Amino acid sequence: MEVFPHLIFNDEIIHITLLSFQISCTAVALATLISLPLGIILGLKEFRGKQLVLSIVNTLMGLPPVVVGLILYLLLSTSGPFGPLNLLYTPSAMILAQLIMAVPIVIGLSYSTIAAVPEKVIEQTLSLGATRYQLFFILLKEARVGILASIVAAFGGAISEVGAIMIVGGNIRYFTRTLTTAILLYTSMGEFDIALTLGIILLVTAFFINIFLTYLQSKQNTTFRKKLRRLKFGD
Repeated sequence: MEVFPHLIFNDEIIHITLLSFQISCTAVALATLISLPLGIILGLKEFRGKQLVLSIVNTLMGLPPVVVGLILYLLLSTSGPFGPLNLLYTPSAMILAQLIMAVPIVIGLSYSTIAAVPEKVIEQTLSLGATRYQLFFILLKEARVGILASIVAAFGGAISEVGAIMIVGGNIRYFTRTLTTAILLYTSMGEFDIALTLGIILLVTAFFINIFLTYLQSKQNTTFRKKLRRLKFGD
């Protein structure tokens, strides 16, 4: 079997890798725009039904990808309500699938980060006359490490997902074939050299994502301990 470095420069493998990153980055970017404001609102506001909302978010964080794929397939198929849009078996459908799975992850983790910001920080910010928008950006700054960690975690889940994007993407060569779907295909075809090469690319990606997450979590813990010491001694 030929693996690295010969196959890594194969045109199809390069296309598969770039398409995977393009789809996952787009989905996570959109999920961040949707989820961050919601996570901050959940972290700051107290309202009736908040625990129910958090329970729903936590449940959706563990939503099976194949269920997402099945629901989207029914919605986007020719007999579904969104069939005329012709999104099924396109990269757009795959982005939508990963978006749905990334949104609850970013909401849940960003909520936890915002909720961990010391109440004294928020009170001091408001006492200085900060507006809601100013408070929003100050919280983003205070919780930036945890928020970034939530985005990285969502990307890691998106790029390694297979069930949903296989159902709605169709695994079409040079169009909707990604790292995970290609690994399944080439393994079933007995093309283990290509499948292993793609698997190594995915593992290396996951490795660096986990290293970055570990660094962010370590930095967040250090920052949080410093803030607690400052609050304790009134600095």
